[in-house]
Amino acid sequence: MKEKNVSRITMIHLLGLQTPHSITFLIFFLFLLIYCLTICGNLLIIILVSYSKSLHSPMYFFLSQLSIADILISTDILPNTLYAVLMKGIIISFSDCITQCYFFVVSEGLECLLLTVMCYDRYVAICKPLHYTLLMNFQLCWVMIITCWVLSLLVGLIVTLTISQLDFCGPDIVDHFFCDLDPILQLSCSDTATVLLEVTIVNFVLAVIPFFIIIVSYVYIIITIFKIPSITGRQKVFSTCSSHLTIVCIYYGTIVCVYLVPRRGQSWGITKFLSLLYTVVTPLMNPIIYSLRNKDLKKAVANIITTVCNCI
Repeated sequence: MKEKNVSRITMIHLLGLQTPHSITFLIFFLFLLIYCLTICGNLLIIILVSYSKSLHSPMYFFLSQLSIADILISTDILPNTLYAVLMKGIIISFSDCITQCYFFVVSEGLECLLLTVMCYDRYVAICKPLHYTLLMNFQLCWVMIITCWVLSLLVGLIVTLTISQLDFCGPDIVDHFFCDLDPILQLSCSDTATVLLEVTIVNFVLAVIPFFIIIVSYVYIIITIFKIPSITGRQKVFSTCSSHLTIVCIYYGTIVCVYLVPRRGQSWGITKFLSLLYTVVTPLMNPIIYSLRNKDLKKAVANIITTVCNCI
């Protein structure tokens, strides 16, 4: 057990990405562009699903919730990251750091659960098409969404409350661009066994179990697709879940590399790069992937553009 110190950390110094000075403004404007596109792209999906009657289905309802989670994680991470890029680091209060950690846990847990719910929706649509309307009614959809939000908020609260009870005696430097769990725990001079156990349970509940459910669901989906006699029919059915599968591969691929692969021999530079993928890039890619691969969304956008042009 680490020895406790009398002084307690009140401020945290985040080192940020530590980019070369010559490309500071380039990185800043790149991240600013990514943030603006992420917010606009996800807001567009939320607006389209809300106002377009052709998109009033469980799949797009879940997609709008995923967009809310993407906006939450981007807003939690990117504003501080932008400031840190310009200032070559950022000093924030310990309470702000814990708050950022809380919203990070909530949004990432929500994303995992929503991807699982969306996978179940595709499983029912492809494997049990005759029972889809009965099984995926909007009452069940609301129950699933509320469960996802409540579970994510509760888990985030439990983890961050436990962390806040620890003693943090220094150093006050975190070599990261946001307050992630692991670098924060490294600053503690208390016994972190309880928190580490909680984090392990959280990872199992919010990441491992959902990922296992997604894998099993896609095994059944692929088996069902191969039973379709025509190649055109297979391609048409597979196209309905290809966007979701792409996002799952990107999202879980980076999470596995960051949290489940042993850190021994892995530099913080690589860890920060992988963290950028699921905290910055994935929220940007979600609306792009769904928009490019989905005819219904394209049609809804075209209808809105036509309506606006006619009004003008």
